[in-house]
Amino acid sequence: MKVPILFPKIFDYPFTYKTEIKDSLNSGDFVRAPFGSTEITGVVWPYEQKTQKKFKIKKISKKLNVNSLNFSMIKFISWFSKYNLVPLGMSLKMCLLNKDVVEKNFEKEFNKFKVKYRKNFFLLNEEQRKSLSFIRNKGNNYNVTVLEGVTGSGKTLVYFERAKDFLEKGFQVLILLPEIALTNQFSRRFQEFFNAEPAIWHSGTTKKNKSIIWKGIIEGKIKIVIGARSSLFLPFKNLGMIIVDEEHDSSYKQDEGVSYNARDMAITRASIENIPINLVTSIPSIETYNNIVNKKYYLTRLKKRYNEASFPNIEIINLYSQSLNKESWIAKKTIDKVNKYLKKGDQVLFFLNRRGYSPFVICKKCGHKFQCPNCSINLNYHKNLNKLLCHHCGFKSSLLKQCKDNKKCDLLFCGPGVERIFAELKKIYPNKKIEVFSSDTLEKNKLASELLKKVERKKIDILIGTQLLSKGFHFPRLNCVVVVDGDFSSHGYDLRSAEKNVQLYHQLVGRAGREGDSSAIFFQTYTPEDEILLNISKNNPHLFLQKELLLRKEKKLPPFCRLISLIISGKSENLIMKFAENIKSKIPKINRVNVLGPVPAPIYKLRKKYRCRILIRYPKDLFIQKYLSKFLNEIKIISGIKLEVDVDPINFS
Repeated sequence: MKVPILFPKIFDYPFTYKTEIKDSLNSGDFVRAPFGSTEITGVVWPYEQKTQKKFKIKKISKKLNVNSLNFSMIKFISWFSKYNLVPLGMSLKMCLLNKDVVEKNFEKEFNKFKVKYRKNFFLLNEEQRKSLSFIRNKGNNYNVTVLEGVTGSGKTLVYFERAKDFLEKGFQVLILLPEIALTNQFSRRFQEFFNAEPAIWHSGTTKKNKSIIWKGIIEGKIKIVIGARSSLFLPFKNLGMIIVDEEHDSSYKQDEGVSYNARDMAITRASIENIPINLVTSIPSIETYNNIVNKKYYLTRLKKRYNEASFPNIEIINLYSQSLNKESWIAKKTIDKVNKYLKKGDQVLFFLNRRGYSPFVICKKCGHKFQCPNCSINLNYHKNLNKLLCHHCGFKSSLLKQCKDNKKCDLLFCGPGVERIFAELKKIYPNKKIEVFSSDTLEKNKLASELLKKVERKKIDILIGTQLLSKGFHFPRLNCVVVVDGDFSSHGYDLRSAEKNVQLYHQLVGRAGREGDSSAIFFQTYTPEDEILLNISKNNPHLFLQKELLLRKEKKLPPFCRLISLIISGKSENLIMKFAENIKSKIPKINRVNVLGPVPAPIYKLRKKYRCRILIRYPKDLFIQKYLSKFLNEIKIISGIKLEVDVDPINFS
């Protein structure tokens, strides 16, 4: 009997084997089979690859003692492969654990994940109850419902209650979060509600815990998972619902390796499984908002903060009317405002979305700019490391450089990063407890949860943070936020920069005053009339979304079309441009499809490789992938060239 087997390899088709084992084999069963000189794990696939070639058919070695992949998962893997132009075997690989499966039994370990509810432990207010009722009324079959709520309105409690509906019926639930940093505080809220330890899945989860969770999921023993993007590919036995928290967050888009948007793929998986999906947000993404406007998605809104907490006052501090001291980035007026909150015992957050001490360094004498030798960007100075650092490739360098007069360069540190603001605040408040919260400090110290606990217990007076702090954290005594640099200069190559800024700063506003105390957010800026800033101060994001939709429609940009980006990279600038021109000439000519470029990428050199882009713009009703997949398979990649395909790109750098 011939059996098609798909392997987690870079092939777009299954291989044909024969079986002489006693066990019957069905689609989705895991087997071991010889492949080349080794024996590897594969999955019995529902269809065979037709070929005219004659070849010797090998035998399947054995059937593995693991629950099989269900048909909806097989369908999702196939669709994911076709849509994202990813080889079928690589799509399967994302569902396995290190290209393998887990046969070991973990019955004892599963016990800690069993949910045990506390009756009436959490009480919903009237607005939350209405939203929960609205979501329930949409039923248990496929539908997309957006739960939009101002920060601090208690959205999490609403979807926990909805998840509970499915768990009580024996179904499994997946909750997607955009950032690993969010999981620690979130898991504590989970434990309070479900009275159990959450099964957490992300890149930082240990191999052993991943083995336990993978086995518990495929057997249906673990009922609820909190995870980052990759948890979407777990082989759930009986998935009942998906929740995508912070659905607007660009972290859901994976750019490296296999490129995909986890939010969009979650919606597809829910559709294939015929289960509901909730998109949770404080401000919807443009794509989601457009689907709400077109009645494709349902919407329910929480307009009030939990326990009637008031919103922070927003004040714009015009830096043109303030005289800043030399090497100072914080106005005297700002410090006067901050002092009032510190005297009350409140916490203050200084927000600046720049890591390190200074974003670039030049010599005042010779004009030398310290740039990365591997990438076409400036090096950032990190004072804690006393090193210049590239935030793209990780290159490190010292500041030591001889000037044209054979003496040391006279260095000018241009602009502030969070470390520089820390140094300034330490001079102003020598007796206050001040901490920096950025990916650098968290990676270096592995103290994310400890730092969060310190903030919650009021052991930190002043917090300096990057955008990590805008997402989902709850700090009871934080009642004052200072945006150090409120100038929203748009990157010309990022069509979503305005959208990202509005979402980021609206969320940031929501960090203050969550327990009902009077609170404020101060924007220091040289552009007090900026439209984005005024929109944030009016606290009316839907007005921005409406205007942005009109602009996108006029410019023929997503969500009114789709984009596919082809990124060509290599060590020779001329070679990549020639190769890109050759590719463009061979792209199938299709009506209503525009092929733009090739042009050098905005960051035209990255990790010693030159880069250029071709952008394909096509109408939403055309599944262009079926034409492109054949074309891409026929391209002969020459030595020294890499071709990457990014469907629905978000980052254009």
